Parts: sequence; C-alpha cells; structure tokens
Amino acid sequence: MTQRTHKPKGPEEIKRNMSAIRAKDNCTEAGLRKTLFKMGFRYRKYWSGLAGRPDIVFTKQKVAVFVDGDFWHARAIREARPENPASSLKTANKDYWNKKFKRRIEIDISVNKRLSEAGWCVLRFWESDLKSDLASALAIITYNLKTRSKPQIQ
Repeated sequence: MTQRTHKPKGPEEIKRNMSAIRAKDNCTEAGLRKTLFKMGFRYRKYWSGLAGRPDIVFTKQKVAVFVDGDFWHARAIREARPENPASSLKTANKDYWNKKFKRRIEIDISVNKRLSEAGWCVLRFWESDLKSDLASALAIITYNLKTRSKPQIQ
C-alpha cells in the first residue's frame, strides 16, 4: 500500500471548504431544537429582532440560546488565554486568524451585554459540550424557562 502525502491546499480549495461549513442548522443545533420541541417548548429560530441572531429564542420568557462552534468561537483561546491565539494553527496567515478570533470574542461579549441589558437571559453552549452531554444543557434551559415564566392569572 502506498502512503499518500498531503499536498498544501490552494486558495480555491480552502475557499470551497470554508464556504461548505454551515453557519446554522448544524446537526448539534437541530438535535437540541428537536429535543426541546419534543419536551413541549416552542421557540423561534435565528430571530433577527435580537442582537447576534440567537440560534433559539423563547420570546415570552426572554431567553436567548446560542450554540457556539468550538473553532469559530475560539473555545481554546477563551480557555487558555494565549497571547497569540493562532500560534497552534498550521497556516501561513496567523495574523488574519488572530484578528478574526479576537474579533469573534469581542462580538460575543458585546451581544451578551446588549441582550442582558435589555432584560434577556443569555445561554451559550459549546457545540462539543452539547454532543457529549445534552442532558445538562436541557436542564439549564428548562430551569431558566420555568423561572422566567410569568404566572398566568385566572
């Protein structure tokens, strides 16, 4: 059996691969929504009326849920806090990625602040955590929905 060597990807191949990555409706997110629906919760998807366009929005309880991809939302950087976030990437364009990751972190913080100031409960879950422990995320979401529900007057 011959060993295949990996050739460096050209700009067109990289562009094609990056454009194929789904920004919404990925399997993890869809699985969370499907489970919430089966539990009897109703929600909006990607509601443009809110900052950051949350993945799942419970309008009556004012709960916004985000499912953040570990790579795109820079989980490793947030947890390790390195000076040069892209230093571990195998790319020649590390400055570009450093700026991109830092900007994504700033945007997420800004969105959290804006929504919180407007009275919203913001819940963020890492995609890998949902894959490994969906039950914990469901418990957190359920707790917040129940505590933020207004009692009905009869």
